Amino acid sequence: MLWITLVDKTGNGLWAGTAALYFTAVAGLGIAEVGLLISLSGAVGIAGSPVAGRIADRMPLTRLLIVLQLVRALAAFALLTTDAYGLLLLYAAVGSFGDRAAGVVTKLYAARVSGSDRVRYQAVNRTVSNVGFALGGIAAAAALGVATSGAYRALLIGDALSYLAVAALTLRCGEPSAPSRVVAGSDGASPQAPRSPWRDRTYLLYTASDAVLSLHDSVFRVGIPLWIVHATTASEGLAPLLMVLNSALVVFFQVPLARFGATTEAARDLLRPLAVTFVLGAAALAASAVGGPWFATAALCATAVLLTLAEMLHSIVSWELSVALAPDESQGAYLGVHGLAQSAQRSGGPLAATAAVAAGPMAWAALGAVLAATCWGQRRLVRDHLPAEQPRPAASAKA
Repeated sequence: MLWITLVDKTGNGLWAGTAALYFTAVAGLGIAEVGLLISLSGAVGIAGSPVAGRIADRMPLTRLLIVLQLVRALAAFALLTTDAYGLLLLYAAVGSFGDRAAGVVTKLYAARVSGSDRVRYQAVNRTVSNVGFALGGIAAAAALGVATSGAYRALLIGDALSYLAVAALTLRCGEPSAPSRVVAGSDGASPQAPRSPWRDRTYLLYTASDAVLSLHDSVFRVGIPLWIVHATTASEGLAPLLMVLNSALVVFFQVPLARFGATTEAARDLLRPLAVTFVLGAAALAASAVGGPWFATAALCATAVLLTLAEMLHSIVSWELSVALAPDESQGAYLGVHGLAQSAQRSGGPLAATAAVAAGPMAWAALGAVLAATCWGQRRLVRDHLPAEQPRPAASAKA
């Protein structure tokens, strides 16, 4: 499954940073049209997580993953066939739906196949994802140096071919046993009725709090670049270097950090250092607005390190708690709902980050306090709802 992640994320890296440029340079759309297209298609894609999660409880995951990869490939190839705005919007929406759906099904597959080592597996998976994005980004940067219509089309074709390659690789993956099937037939008892996550108040509140904790992504990718330009004396060229630093730290430290969240209770306890990291990162970002270029640069580098640490800690906590809180018989549906946390962050996070930039240093301090309080609230929320620690099943299928 890790090879699948590498191929998939490399394809994403080819397209993610060039999509807007493709729509302007090749399809001839205006900037406002591109913004609306990306926003609307992303809004449609939000439905992908809960829909796919619910279906995943009812059919083999490998079969569903193959179908979703083919949907993504067809949507990407379809973008090459037209310049009509309505059709571009339709194809982009289908692709966005497929992306979100494939993401939650892949997470469910990983949770089942990794068994007792799911936290470490997720850490390795994130490391591989970052390597894939970097490889795709490097290839995209080379193509952008040419900046011709043919180069943009080649990047889109490469993205589509990566989905076909992932579908082919998935054919070789074994199907992991579903916890719901084990529960139903392990001792001859009657199958447990599936539970709806939409009626589980604790899980919905947990998902909402996780959306807030995911704001570190928008702060890093949207807030910091704008802050560097509009509020600090640091060089504008520092922004992409901080992104490189972020990726390098994740590649080298995500796996070692995973051992601190190897159990559900240990993952819950990581919410304490996560809260401290958020406060320190926000303080460093606020401090970068004072002093000369060297001080601003040092403060921004400290911010990048702290927010990357927060990103890694949060990924461990979010992965473990989202699975542990989901009942076995409805695991897919629950993880599908949890996928809405990232969708909500991607929609509202940039607005929160830009508002903080406009409001000034105290806004970052306030955001750090909100994130820390959310960590505290989430830790209390899940305390009485986590299952007792039990030996986890071994990996159930070859990945």
